[in-house]
Amino acid sequence: MSPSSRTDTSGADFGAVLEMLDAERRSRRTVMSTSADRAARQVREQVVEGRLRSGTRLPEQRLAAALGVSRNTLREALSMLVAERILVRETHRGVVVATPGRDDVRDVYAARLVIEPAALAHGEDATPERLAALRAAITEGRAAADRGDHDGVGNANQHFHRAVVALAGSARLDAQMDLLLAEMRLFFHQMRDADFHTAYLADNERICALAEDGEHTAAAERLTAYLLRARDQLLARWVTSG
Repeated sequence: MSPSSRTDTSGADFGAVLEMLDAERRSRRTVMSTSADRAARQVREQVVEGRLRSGTRLPEQRLAAALGVSRNTLREALSMLVAERILVRETHRGVVVATPGRDDVRDVYAARLVIEPAALAHGEDATPERLAALRAAITEGRAAADRGDHDGVGNANQHFHRAVVALAGSARLDAQMDLLLAEMRLFFHQMRDADFHTAYLADNERICALAEDGEHTAAAERLTAYLLRARDQLLARWVTSG
């Protein structure tokens, strides 16, 4: 990814993220002082859900306190996220949320075009519970659209694609999809269209219906065309060069 924006957005928005992370930690009543993996997953999820945006600086002391981890554990977690291209290290600023470039879009969609249609095409592990998660993402997206909540529609879209990959029943694919979804959310911050996802609600619903009917090949073909269209539209609406 290209160097991040010089805009430092680690003020009020980052404070809200810290409060959320701290509340989650307290609700579990666990201290993750030895779990860099879990700490990395929590920070990654904040990116997936759109709460941490490109250019946000992540002060170690405050973030470690919110997560309930040691500074050393946090540094290990941040190093994982840097290796995943979700975060970058910048001179004089420390660790910040990365800003993607157009080549990142092409590469991530290349991976998605392999993983997501295959998860639909090989639907033997599409249990009723996994199909229900797919349907729940549709309901979530429609409800967000009805109230004019563009960010909510984007969140629901992320949940839909996570549920698509979960149909494969593979923990390894689920973990890979989490990385891709984090990068995808950073992509959407670079667009000119805040309402990008609403046009895809009907596609999501049709793909879900095909999966529910056991039409795995048709669902996979529709998703392939959908991803290609989304990639091209995303690149056409890209704000920065890269």
